[in-house]
Amino acid sequence: MKNTTGLFALPARVLHWLMAAMILAMLFIGVGMVASVSERHAWLLRIHKPLGIAILVLAVVRLAVRLRYPPPPLPADLPMLQKLAAHASHWLLYALMIAMPLVGWAMLSAGGYPVMLSDSLRLPAIFPAGPIAFAVLRHLHSWLAMLLFLTFLAHMAAALYHGLIRRDGVLASMIARRRE
Repeated sequence: MKNTTGLFALPARVLHWLMAAMILAMLFIGVGMVASVSERHAWLLRIHKPLGIAILVLAVVRLAVRLRYPPPPLPADLPMLQKLAAHASHWLLYALMIAMPLVGWAMLSAGGYPVMLSDSLRLPAIFPAGPIAFAVLRHLHSWLAMLLFLTFLAHMAAALYHGLIRRDGVLASMIARRRE
């Protein structure tokens, strides 16, 4: 199915903006967690775990929405290298939105820590406990977080480039305004 409206589908737009806010919050919460040894650490951790699982679930839903409702085509005059970069960065964002929570969940499992979504809802371990696995997964989680942050910044810069410099309708397609 081809998108001829010039707009992202409503479910895609809603998920995009909701998840952008969640991911940005998650990145700041993660930095705050590793930078704090105060009582705030435990509070941030209680937010971080269920927010990560929510991002994982919404990322899977978002991927299904993207496959069901293809995005509008990029401008025909956009250089091929920029089109390739746009497609690659979008798929990298999807991969990171799924990998980050799974690696975090596996890391906690390897450390023997429970993943509590609430006081009574505990997720099962998805990785065998072990200190070496915990250390490797912790480093991987940190590196993936940095990659996610850099990809997020590049995505935002590209959106601003399209919206403020090229004015080609790419940004407008995600904020529900038709191309002029």
